[in-house]
Amino acid sequence: MLFAMAIYHFSAKVISRANGSSAVASAAYRSASELHDERLGRNHDFSNKAGVIHSEVMLPQGAPERLNDRTMLWNEVEAGEKRKDAQLAREVEFSIPREMNEKQGVALARDFVAEQFVKRGMVADLNVHWDKAKDGSPKPHAHVMLSMRDVGPEGFGQKNRDWNSGELLQGWREAWAAHVNERMAELGLEGRIDHRSHADRGIELEPQHKIGPAGMRRLERGEDAERADDHRRIARENGEKIAADPRIALDGITRQQSTFTTRDLAMFAFRHSDGKEQFDKVMAAVRGSPELVALGNDGRDQERFTSRDMIATEARLEKAGDELARRGDHGVSDRQRGGALEAAEGRGLVLSSEQRDAFDHITGRDGMASVVGYAGTGKSAMLGVAREAWEREGYQVRGAALSGIAAENLEGGSGIASRTIASLEHGWAQGRDQLGPKDVLVVDEAGMIGTRQMERVLSHARDAGAKVVLVGDSEQLQAIEAGAAFRSIAERHGAAEITEVRRQREGWQKEATRALATGRTAEALDAYAAHGMVHAADTREAARESLVDGWDRQRRADPDQSRIILTHTNAEVRELNGEARDRLRANGELGEDVAFAADRGARDFATGDRLMFLRNERSLGVKNGTLGTIERVSPEGMTVRLDGGREVTFAAKDYAAVDHGYAATFHKSQGVTVDRAHVLATPGMDRHSGYVGLSRHREGVQLHYGRDDFADQGKLARVLSRDRGKDMAGDYAPDRSDQDHARAFADRREIRFPELARQVVEKVRDKARGMFAGFRPKPVVEKTPVAERGEAAIGADRPDQAKAIRDYARVSADVRRMKAQGLPVLPHQETAARHAIEALDATRSDAARDLASAMQRDPKLIDQAASGDTSGAARAMAEEQRVRLDPDARADRFVTGWQAMQRLRAGLERAGDTAGAEKMRGRMAQAAGGLARDPQLESALRRRAPELELKLEKDRAIGDALARSIGPGRERDRGLSR
Repeated sequence: MLFAMAIYHFSAKVISRANGSSAVASAAYRSASELHDERLGRNHDFSNKAGVIHSEVMLPQGAPERLNDRTMLWNEVEAGEKRKDAQLAREVEFSIPREMNEKQGVALARDFVAEQFVKRGMVADLNVHWDKAKDGSPKPHAHVMLSMRDVGPEGFGQKNRDWNSGELLQGWREAWAAHVNERMAELGLEGRIDHRSHADRGIELEPQHKIGPAGMRRLERGEDAERADDHRRIARENGEKIAADPRIALDGITRQQSTFTTRDLAMFAFRHSDGKEQFDKVMAAVRGSPELVALGNDGRDQERFTSRDMIATEARLEKAGDELARRGDHGVSDRQRGGALEAAEGRGLVLSSEQRDAFDHITGRDGMASVVGYAGTGKSAMLGVAREAWEREGYQVRGAALSGIAAENLEGGSGIASRTIASLEHGWAQGRDQLGPKDVLVVDEAGMIGTRQMERVLSHARDAGAKVVLVGDSEQLQAIEAGAAFRSIAERHGAAEITEVRRQREGWQKEATRALATGRTAEALDAYAAHGMVHAADTREAARESLVDGWDRQRRADPDQSRIILTHTNAEVRELNGEARDRLRANGELGEDVAFAADRGARDFATGDRLMFLRNERSLGVKNGTLGTIERVSPEGMTVRLDGGREVTFAAKDYAAVDHGYAATFHKSQGVTVDRAHVLATPGMDRHSGYVGLSRHREGVQLHYGRDDFADQGKLARVLSRDRGKDMAGDYAPDRSDQDHARAFADRREIRFPELARQVVEKVRDKARGMFAGFRPKPVVEKTPVAERGEAAIGADRPDQAKAIRDYARVSADVRRMKAQGLPVLPHQETAARHAIEALDATRSDAARDLASAMQRDPKLIDQAASGDTSGAARAMAEEQRVRLDPDARADRFVTGWQAMQRLRAGLERAGDTAGAEKMRGRMAQAAGGLARDPQLESALRRRAPELELKLEKDRAIGDALARSIGPGRERDRGLSR
């Protein structure tokens, strides 16, 4: 999905006596209040001013409480400045997205001010204005007056000159854009903002005034003539530029999206032209430009276009990535890896199997490596161990991220010194901070980086001989700029994966999770509905009440189980938290309510309440999303026992980023596992939030929705199927099954870069292996059965079978890649997969089944057969047929496999790897449960009970006996309440 660009405004200025300003008067005006000015000896009364919906003074840690009084605050500031031209305060003003309501807008502003200003030591006077334009549309914005001196317990001290730097202002501008875009995504709102000017974004057009529909009507009536003339002049001059050089338009459109439709182009031309005649001229110029590339139709049957420049950029990105990946001179020795792992274990950090795989992957020899995983699954901890390994080997490790906040989080979590990518690029352009052959550059939140910026980073690292490690989350925010560079790189070169979402215990629920992961949302919802886990109510309010009723019943029936309530927006979270507290209050499980001034507004907390921490705080050892239970609370602070067992105490003036913890947003729940989840569906959801929400549980999930939001389950499935991922121009290459088609694709686009045609040929040929992931084709009815006798001896030299095996292997390669990418299956791809199965089964009955089993046992057969060498696959397929038809052969395989799992589980338990041992126990339980579907195998295994260390009771099924022999599960709660 392509996001519209919302309005961006962020400005800063100094309030100074040199221009006649008074800090007290300025504060009175912005807060719509009456304040007494001691220096001037008079009152400033602006209490009649309308539109101020929120006003508060926010103090940093250690500031005296008296400064909470606005009159006291700004009179002290005035008294501390003696010069006639003194700088009194800094004012920052920023626009709040119109898509938000007032509560959301205030929370957005407060969180930003607390993180960027107050945390830095400034006193901040925040005032949120919700003015109305003449046409009635909202104009929400915030004014923040900031102190310019350090403040301590006694009051203000010296002026802090570091707060005057231009780099700091630029950092705030970037941070505001990142903060808004993250919150917009969390709330399910479509807009996005970009802090850069047209010039900074490389767009050769003059920015126009922001004029809404009512403003346009005034212009058409001849009102605001001067503004109208200027607006039309800019539009006309921009239109003339585009008509003369259509590349300007193509460049402007592809700054935020790699591909676009005719409608996107028309909207751009309308904004940058004056009148129908010039609009038509601009459209004709762009559509006739040789720089415009037609890509064909997308899944919605809309024709998509891109520019030759975007194709060239993607080609350079691929070239840089390929060359980095081919290098093998950045490995870490086993000795240094082992030393880093031992040091981490000495600190109590033992990497999980997934973390260890990722650690091994990124500390390998390759010049580029990628890690895909959800937040909270230990990526930063793993990177910290990798940093130590690299440093032991003599490498210098640097970190980078798109936003300053992300860079700070990377540094805090891994110890890797980190900066924004923009800052790094600026330094490189000035000849500073250059990378070298002994550098490792770790790029966090890589999924948010656009194609152009990613290409520049990889090209610079390649030229410098450095190694690049990309770390991202495919389920988080998409890039603001054009492209899905990280997805493309991970798809092309592979990635280590760290994920904890597949925790369901029942087979049908695991299959439902796989369906969600691959875009088959309706299939997953049907499965849950068939098991009574999808509930419709007339209204959302009724659905909310039904959800909390079910949550309360399960809570009281199974108090030892962990559970969480999940929904999309913070507003719904607050409603659900309130209703959950009402149930506990009615049962007498809460103490007396105490009013607490939390960052999100006043909250009533009580002993026994569930609490969620909303901001990382090293001094307390808590992170955003940490949960606990309140043991003591007062207006001045509280003591909380965290779910891990540790107790923390904090004062309200030091830390107030808390809220009730019965419900959470999907954004906060990633990486969490509970026994049971309760989900309230709302229209802002999409495929990503649906997948996360419906895969947090072990035992079961209850999904509730109101018919005022979704008319029926079909509408619910359509909303939860929305894919909001960005695309690449290369995603629209034609049929990849033929190299000639690939070459034609390159030729049609007149690509003439060195070796580029070959690279595009390879890409479009290989890209198909990744398109059908997660697809499980329906069984086909064999039209021409073939006798099975003697078929096991059929070799791969039989041409039709060899071709069928090769085609099936290519489909299997696609399935394997898709499982890592989460891409939905397209109709023509489903047809190709079905044809491959039909062709293979036409050579003999159940051939596809046998080959699938062989490839599951030996995945190397997939690539081997896909490349044309089908002999090994044919032999393995014949062996699978033999085992399938012979119960004793199946029993041999089962006993061997069971004994191997027993040994591995015992080894994991001896090593103290409880999670690994539990995972192995789950595999054994699944194997035992499957015996009920194979009576012949069960019978053969009964004769071999001693080898399985079983003493069978006469009537007990061997599957049940095996299940009992491995004992109960010992999975641990991952940090949520009981």
